[in-house]
Amino acid sequence: MARQPDPDLEERILKAARQLWKKGSGKALTMRAVARAARTNTPAVYRRFPHRDDILRALVHETRQDWLRLVETSSSVEDACECYLDYGLSHPHEYELYYLHEYELLRSSPKVARRATLNQTVKQERPVVQLMKNKLAAQLGGSPDDYTHLEIALWALLHGAVMLLIMKTIRPQHAADMRSICRASVATLLREASRK
Repeated sequence: MARQPDPDLEERILKAARQLWKKGSGKALTMRAVARAARTNTPAVYRRFPHRDDILRALVHETRQDWLRLVETSSSVEDACECYLDYGLSHPHEYELYYLHEYELLRSSPKVARRATLNQTVKQERPVVQLMKNKLAAQLGGSPDDYTHLEIALWALLHGAVMLLIMKTIRPQHAADMRSICRASVATLLREASRK
């Protein structure tokens, strides 16, 4: 009798890979370790994910989808920024995985990337950025492409705050102050943009 495919195996593999990444970043995430943690064998992992990068790509894609949902459901740009901070701080391993591997795993071909303008690159590679620009245009008026620089400034501010807090460069007892400063900086950037 033929073996029936396990419909939950792919999710178990990704869950195991996520847990291994949290334990030891890239060093712990081997195909054999993933198979063991997913309670399967190595060939079964390779049938679903022929290369380790395919597993990483799936994990990065899941994080991207989480961010898309957060931005889509946020009520304002300020709310989207708070959601970004919350996600990065409550999922530090996923956040680090995303920024370590997002570009190399999800980017377009190098030839296309060299010729692309900033706006084209943002649209191709980071849909969450395009969503944020749409949210900025809806809140402040104008076209989403009018907000490329503001979106980059917001991202740099938020990413910097998350990384400082994840890496404990800012001590935990000062985390609330850092969040407050970040919130005030977002408000200032948006206020200045609305004046233009």
